[in-house]
Amino acid sequence: MGRSPRRDLLAGLTVAVVALPLALGFGISSGAGAAAGLATAVVAGALAALFGGSGVQVTGPTGAMTVVLVPIIHAYGMPGVLTVGLMSGVLLIALALSRAGRYIALVPAPVVAGFTVGIALVIGLQQIPHALGVPAEGGATVVVAAWQALAQFLAEPHWWAMCVTVAVAAVLIVGASLRPAVPFSLPAVAAATVVAELAELPLARIGDLPAGLPTPSLEFLAPGTLPSLAAPAVAVAALAALSTLLSAAVADGMSGAHRHDPDRELFGQGLANLVAPLFGGIPATGAIARTVVNVRAGARSRLAALAHAAVLALIVYCAAGLVSGIPLAALAGVLVATAIRMVEVGALRAMVRSTRGDAVVLVLTAVATLALDLVVAVVLGLVVAGALALRAVARNARLHQEPLRHDLHPVDEHALLTEHIVTYRLDGPLFFAAAHRFLLALSEVSGVSVVVLRMSRVTTIDASGALALADAIEQLERRGIMVYVSGIPDRHHQPLEALGVAGRLTRAGQVFPTTGEAITAARDRLHHTGVLPGLAG
Repeated sequence: MGRSPRRDLLAGLTVAVVALPLALGFGISSGAGAAAGLATAVVAGALAALFGGSGVQVTGPTGAMTVVLVPIIHAYGMPGVLTVGLMSGVLLIALALSRAGRYIALVPAPVVAGFTVGIALVIGLQQIPHALGVPAEGGATVVVAAWQALAQFLAEPHWWAMCVTVAVAAVLIVGASLRPAVPFSLPAVAAATVVAELAELPLARIGDLPAGLPTPSLEFLAPGTLPSLAAPAVAVAALAALSTLLSAAVADGMSGAHRHDPDRELFGQGLANLVAPLFGGIPATGAIARTVVNVRAGARSRLAALAHAAVLALIVYCAAGLVSGIPLAALAGVLVATAIRMVEVGALRAMVRSTRGDAVVLVLTAVATLALDLVVAVVLGLVVAGALALRAVARNARLHQEPLRHDLHPVDEHALLTEHIVTYRLDGPLFFAAAHRFLLALSEVSGVSVVVLRMSRVTTIDASGALALADAIEQLERRGIMVYVSGIPDRHHQPLEALGVAGRLTRAGQVFPTTGEAITAARDRLHHTGVLPGLAG
């Protein structure tokens, strides 16, 4: 942290300017309140910066986490959210100790893109009540709540809140396109607050904020409710891990000089979520928008994220009165602009056009994120992406017929041998997703006396593939067709031996290192059994 303190402190101040309205907005959107959002940004931001595995990651309340917390608040109230945060912190630390961070690389890009689009839609819909100046309906889904707010607005329209939201969002979007390095959020919110005060506009405000962080307390813990909160805690921990590690990976790509430690990052996030609820904070994750601002502002070390938390703490203790007068419509404008900027249209268009499977996974994940639980949406996207990937891999399994080579037998026998011996080459993976199709193709072989299977190009074999191979060989032998196998790679002997395929064929003298040896043995067998009488062996 001592290498470039001036650059880091300036970057931290820049991030704090961006983070203040976001922390307030996400705290309010979650139902926990603006004070909870600020407490999370200060406590979780400082702890994750100190103990996390990324040098430039910025942690705080995020839109993705807000979506998960809303139903928890409606069902259990603020004590339930704080308890869930504490439990999720324990789970994140357990994930870190089990070294689970490396598996984030297995999440396909279409799942991440669809998840991001779904989160952006949810964040935008959450802001409709504040943007229209009507109270949000508690307990409803985000789509229903947005529809109810629109109906209430149309029944009794008042335009000031909408004008403020649109103006703030427009300033942020246009400003970001013209001057990407300038944080426009705080000036826009400040200007909207001043105009609302001077013109005495009838707008809902944040309200009174406590001057300082609450005293650490364990009163929110309710041991009897822990079993019912287990599922929400798992969802929060899974979302925190996914969002944090994806954000850290993005930061690595942007900075070029940092490589995060995923397990240490999970540990830092777990510690942050373990402590933040003691100060009235909500669960936090690595915040990709603030992290990007941090990197672009020139952050070189953890000092930048620490400075961001320190500036926010100074605001909490010294400027709570000023913050309490911010209109909710102005914060809605900040979050609407944030949701719009989350969606990279060019990247989405390219991904949708790449393959039909990628498009399906992306759209399905986005729709599921909007309509279902976020973790369920990610799991659904992973399952569908995995199924499509298996189908694509299974299509690579091929059964090719090869002609007999002239150099493996006398020329005068070639025509007769091709009538009785056929050689097939297996290419690609022989596993459960392709085993049934392979069995059908091989079982349809007819009109010959010997089948030689060349397996040197088989990339993998599992139990299903080995059993399919055994079934196909048995069906051919029941029809009087002898089967010889050649070129089994060493790595494939174990599954074939374990399921009794290779052992039986080896004892019968039907397994050979090369295809030439197998064809020679087949030729000798045909002469010996009299299938080709009158020819010299």
